[in-house]
Amino acid sequence: MAVTEPAPVAPPAAHEGILRRQSQRESAARTYARSLPIVPVRARGLTIEGADGRRYLDCLSGAGTLALGHNHPVVLEAIRKVIDSGAPLHVLDLATPVKDAFTTELFATLPREFADNARIQFCGPAGTDAVEAAFKLVRAATGRSGLLAFTGAYHGMTSGALAASGGAPDVQVTRLPFPQDYRCPFGVGGERGADIGAHWTEQLLDDPKAGVPAPAGMIVEPVQGEGGVNPAPDGWLRRMREITAARAIPLIADEVQTGVGRTGAFWAVEHSGIVPDVMVLSKAIGGSLPLAVIVYRSELDLWQPGAHAGTFRGNQLAMAAGAATLKYVRENRLAERAATLGARMLARLRALREDHPSIGDVRGRGLMIGMELVDPEAAPLVGRSERPGAPPADPVLAAAVQQECLNRGLIVELGGRHSAVVRLLPPLTLTDEQATAVVDRLADALAAAERSPHRRATAGPQH
Repeated sequence: MAVTEPAPVAPPAAHEGILRRQSQRESAARTYARSLPIVPVRARGLTIEGADGRRYLDCLSGAGTLALGHNHPVVLEAIRKVIDSGAPLHVLDLATPVKDAFTTELFATLPREFADNARIQFCGPAGTDAVEAAFKLVRAATGRSGLLAFTGAYHGMTSGALAASGGAPDVQVTRLPFPQDYRCPFGVGGERGADIGAHWTEQLLDDPKAGVPAPAGMIVEPVQGEGGVNPAPDGWLRRMREITAARAIPLIADEVQTGVGRTGAFWAVEHSGIVPDVMVLSKAIGGSLPLAVIVYRSELDLWQPGAHAGTFRGNQLAMAAGAATLKYVRENRLAERAATLGARMLARLRALREDHPSIGDVRGRGLMIGMELVDPEAAPLVGRSERPGAPPADPVLAAAVQQECLNRGLIVELGGRHSAVVRLLPPLTLTDEQATAVVDRLADALAAAERSPHRRATAGPQH
C-alpha cells in the first residue's frame, strides 16, 4: 500500500506555545518529549491526534502500558461505572468490591500452579516500586541480602531497581550474562551461547571464592525491553529456574512490560513453562492508569505489617480499568492474536534485510518487536563480546529513522545498548491493515534515513 506523509492542518498558535513552555518549565530529565515533540489532544485505539491536527499511529503505547490502545470503550465504561457509583477513589489498602474484582480477575489469568498458592501486595503505582517490594520481600523471607540480575536489564528508576539494571554506575548486585544470539556475550550465539551462560551462572554460585553475596533472589525479564528486545530462550529460563530452585533462591519474573498478552502468551513465563516465586506486574494491568503489584508464593509472606506501604496503592479507577482490560484480553484471546500478528510483522521486517544491510537483526516475541540498526560499512566487532560478523550498532541511523517515522505519522521508540534498536509496542487490538501500515511506514522511513546526506558524516562506530 502507498505510504503518504500525513498532511497537517494549519497549526494553532497554542500548539507551539505549549511546546515552548514545556521546554522552559519542565526538567532536563524529560525523555519522550524530546524525540516526540507533539501535543496529543485526542486518542483512540492506535491513533493519536496532535494539537496541530496531524494523526499518528502510536507504536509506543505508553511504553507498553496500553494493551487495548487509547481510550478503549471497555476501559472508559469501567472508569465511568466507578465514578458514577459514588465509590471512594482513594482507599489506601482497604478491601473494596473493586479491588476484590480486580484481584479475582488477575488470579484467573495467572498460571494455575502459581495462583493457587499466591499472595498479592499492592504497591505504589509504578512498576519500579513493585520491584523494590519484590527485593524487600525476598530479603525478609531468606534473611539474605545479595541479588542476582542480568546484563542489559531494566527494572525501574528508584535506587534499588536501578542497581539491578544494566546501566548501574555502582555495582551492588551480582551481574550475570543474559543470552543473546546476535550479540552473544560469549561470541557463539544460539543454544550454545545460552548453555555457556547457564553453566557460568551455576559455577559462579557454587564457587566459595567467587565473591558473590548470598543471594536473596534472582530477577529476570522474560524479554528484555529497554535492553533491546531480547527474548530469553525458553530452555535457558528453565535452567535458571532449576538453578535457583536447587539453591533455595527465589526467582523473580519482571513482567512489567511483557505481561497481559504482549508476547503472545498472557504472561511471558508461560512460553517456557516455568513457575517463578515472585511476579512483578504493572503497566497494562492498570488498563492505562497507574497500578503495580507483586504476586508471590505464600511461603514468602513473612514480612511485618507496614513492611511495604504506599499512600497511592489503592487506585480504584486503575483497578476497575485493569480488571476490564484483563477480562477483555482473556475473553478475546488477544494473546494468541498477538502471537499470530507479531510473527507476520517479524517476517515482513526480516524480509527487508535483503535490501537494507543496515538492518542487523530483527527479533521479538508477539507484539514486542525490535529492529537493530548497524553500520554495515564498519569493520565487524570480533573478539569484543560480539558474535563474529556483527557490525557495530548505529544509533545515529536509529535516531534518523525515528524522526522519519514521526514525519510519516508513526511513533516508535528506541532501545538497546546504544539506542540503536527501533522498538514496536503496538496495542494488542492492532488490525491487519494497521499492521501493514506500520511496517510500510517504517520501511519507508528507513529508506529515507539511509539516504540522509548528513547521517554518515555524524555516524561513528559504537563499541
